Parts: sequence; structure tokens; C-alpha cells
Amino acid sequence: MTNVTTRGLRDACGLFGTGVNVISTRHSDGDHGMTANAFMSVSLDPPLISISIGQNAKMLPLLHKTGRFAVSTLSEGMEGLAWHFAGRPDTSLSDPFENLDDLPVIRGALACYACDVVNAIEAGDHTIFIGEVRGLSTDSGARPLIFYKGRFGAVAGQLPAPELCDPVAEAIW
Repeated sequence: MTNVTTRGLRDACGLFGTGVNVISTRHSDGDHGMTANAFMSVSLDPPLISISIGQNAKMLPLLHKTGRFAVSTLSEGMEGLAWHFAGRPDTSLSDPFENLDDLPVIRGALACYACDVVNAIEAGDHTIFIGEVRGLSTDSGARPLIFYKGRFGAVAGQLPAPELCDPVAEAIW
């Protein structure tokens, strides 16, 4: 066992390939977004998802004020948008947002979720926001942008789904 360091934990977590998301909200001073990969499904009934935002992120006080957020899961080829919202602004980028339930979401994203915050939990140097999904849009023909080992990538291909088991036969085991 090795000593757990911040860098070591970050590198280990980087071995978990994730999707790339833009977290956004609408505030009285405009639309705001940030790139993040800390996102997960929490519950189907009620429909809940969660995001994790660092204590130093500019987005954190905005989410506390607005009580709403959107998640846009980026599609393959949207690396420029990911960098833009990660703090490397692209001044040539035109408005990338469209509306979903009166929240800004990325046009052409793989999936978008519009949420109302139902809970905010401080956890270490982050706040976990749990949101109830009020609006949803998907593009089932798009492919995801992937983040792995600190780099963007794409899904190489998918394995075929396994054959479904006979539920009666499975119950015998």
C-alpha cells in the first residue's frame, strides 16, 4: 500500500474513463458554464442526478443562488467546447447554448438534463449537488466524448450485448 497523495489520487481517478460534461446555469447576469466529469445518475424514481463542484469554482456560488443547473454530455468532436468551458476561452466560438426548461444547454450534445437542486452536500473540497431532472433531451445517433488519463478520446467500438437469460432458468440457479 502506498501513501495517498492528492496527485496520486488524481492520477488513479484518471484511469476511470468518463464522459465529458458542461455544467451550466442561468443567472441574472447571463449564462455560465464549466467543464466537469463528476456526474452520475442517483435515482430513476424520482429522477435524480448529481454533480460535484470544487469549492474554488466560480460556478459554486451561482448554483447556490440559482438553485438550478443543467448538464450537457458532450459528443465526439466537441473538444473545443470542453476546453472553452475549462478555462481556455475560444473567442471565435459563437453562442453554443440552446434552451431546455429555461436553462442553457450545449447545442448538439449527446444528452442534456435540466435540474432543480434538491440537496447540496459539502464533501471535502467539493460540494455535491443533487438535482431532480425536470427536462431531458438526447441524440441517440451521437457518440460520446471520453476523458481518460487526462486526455480526450472517443469510443473505439462497442461489444455486442449478451444474450438475455431465460428468467425462469436463472431463477433455478
